[in-house]
Amino acid sequence: MAVAPRLVALRALGLGDFLTAIPALRALGRAFPDHARALAAPAALAPLAELVGWPLVPSAELEPLSRRLHRADLTVNLHGRGPQSHRLVQAARPRRAVWFAHAEVPESEGSPAWRAGEHEVERWCRLLSESGVHADPAELVLPPPDGEPPAGARGATLVHPGAASPARRWPPDRFAAVARVEAANGRNVLITGSHAELPLALMVAGGAGLPRANILAGSTELTDLARLVAAAGRVVCGDTGVAHLATALGTPSVIVFGPTSPAEWGPPAGRTRHRALWRGRRGDPHARRTDPGLLDISAAEVIRALELA
Repeated sequence: MAVAPRLVALRALGLGDFLTAIPALRALGRAFPDHARALAAPAALAPLAELVGWPLVPSAELEPLSRRLHRADLTVNLHGRGPQSHRLVQAARPRRAVWFAHAEVPESEGSPAWRAGEHEVERWCRLLSESGVHADPAELVLPPPDGEPPAGARGATLVHPGAASPARRWPPDRFAAVARVEAANGRNVLITGSHAELPLALMVAGGAGLPRANILAGSTELTDLARLVAAAGRVVCGDTGVAHLATALGTPSVIVFGPTSPAEWGPPAGRTRHRALWRGRRGDPHARRTDPGLLDISAAEVIRALELA
C-alpha cells in the first residue's frame, strides 16, 4: 500500500493564534487533500484543531518538533517570521518548506516578505497565496463543538476579565461595573477564566454582586469554553483568546484593546457583530502594568457598546 504524503503546519502558540490561522489551515487542507496532515501546536488545542480537520501533535513554543513530524513532504511555518521557527522547520528536514523570507535563513530567500502591521488572519493567508495556495481570510468560522453548554449559558453575558499579561488587563472594577449593569438589565452574567484567574473572577463577581455559582473560572476545559461562548448572547473581554473565540463562533462581542491595535489582532473588517474599543495608542503588550490607553476606556463606553451588540 502506498504511503500518503505528509503535510505539517507549525503554529505552536496560544488559543487566539490558532483561531486566526483557521483560514490558512483550511486552505492547506483543500490544496493538499491527499496528504496526511498534522498540526504542531499545544496539546490543549487538540479538540478545536479536530473541528477544522487537523490532527494535532503536541508541540511547545520554539521547541524542537516531534520526530513524528520529521521528513514531511511539506512543512508550513505559520508560527512567525523566523529565524528561530525557521530553524526548527529546517531541523525536521522537510522536502519542502513554506515560510516568510528571513535574511538569517538563506534557504528562505525568494519567499514572501513579512509585513509589519498586517492583520494576523490576512498575514498567513497571504503567505499561502503568494506561495501558490489560494487562501480566503473570510473562512474564519469555527463550528461549535458537539454537546450541551454549561448550565445558564444560553443567551448569557460572558465576562472574561483575564489576559496573558497585565498590560492587556482592563481593571476588574470596570468589568464589575459592566457585569452589574448587565445583571440589572435581566441578563444572566457568567464570569470565565482559567484556574489561575479565579481570584480575579471572584473580584469581578464580588464587585458586581453576583453569586458564586456564576463564576465558571477554573471549571471549564477548552471544549466547554467553546460551547459556552457559542451559546452566549454576548462576550465582554480584553485582547485575549476568548475574543478570537467569539469572533470565530459568531457570538457578539465587545473587546477592549490597549497596547495592540485591533487592526492587527481584532475582529477582521466586516465582522459587524464585534466591537473593538481602542484609543489608538500603542504600547508594550508584555508590560507589567495595565496599558495607559486601556485605562482610558471607561466602563460606560463598554456598556454603551454592549447595547449595540
